[in-house]
Amino acid sequence: MGMAMFAAGIRPRSAAPVPAKPAPPENAQGRANGPDTALAQWYPSPSFGPRRGDGKISVIVIHYTAMDSAEAALERLCDPAVEVSAHYLIGSDGRIWQMVRDQERAWHAGLGEWAGEGDVNSRSIGIELDNRGDHPFSAAQMDRLEALLRDLMARHDLGPSAVIGHSDMAPERKCDPGRRFDWARLARQGLALWPAPISPPEAAAIDPELFAANLRAFGYPKAPPEILLDAMRQRFRPWASGPLTPKDMALARALAQLAVDPDAQSA
Repeated sequence: MGMAMFAAGIRPRSAAPVPAKPAPPENAQGRANGPDTALAQWYPSPSFGPRRGDGKISVIVIHYTAMDSAEAALERLCDPAVEVSAHYLIGSDGRIWQMVRDQERAWHAGLGEWAGEGDVNSRSIGIELDNRGDHPFSAAQMDRLEALLRDLMARHDLGPSAVIGHSDMAPERKCDPGRRFDWARLARQGLALWPAPISPPEAAAIDPELFAANLRAFGYPKAPPEILLDAMRQRFRPWASGPLTPKDMALARALAQLAVDPDAQSA
């Protein structure tokens, strides 16, 4: 696919240095403070808690900050009055900050579900990307995201199906990381799923309910077909528009097949 151009050649926005944030050796749960990876610098947020249930990490959720700078995002993600956080933030210049330890429950996902399970915060890692949502992601940022994803997937034994967008798990209220995010680039490196090329029949029947059922089989939550259409297109057909088409129907079938056979994806 031709989506790699979104990151290529984009200069990161200028960024001021962020001083290290002092932290006690233990957090409120009595666990050690400090980053889980050498890729990140530690900048702790007070907004987190213990994971619920078995605490097993099974999903990585990618967001954009929708703010003017990484520094503004850090301030908000570490503000106790706001009660929002993420595990990691990646600046447009490629700097990575960790705000919440992997083993803790950061407050990034909100209401939604993926693969039939709610409370996504309790089973996910949240990664925020310094991006307003109206411009491409820089090459430096994408390079560092890929490095962080490889690190997280290795440490938590996750495959490419674990990597999703905020709009995937909450399609009725979220649109990040948006149409400019290069999912195909991640998939080419085994860091996300992407279906094999499809050739839909021109006269394929348009069935909104079957379309929605196939997307739910892939992992999307229950939502009106038009909402799911927009969410799927944001990730897999970012510049498509208009009503449901045979190509959308074929793409949804291919995604449902990926849920059964993750190897049935584009190389």
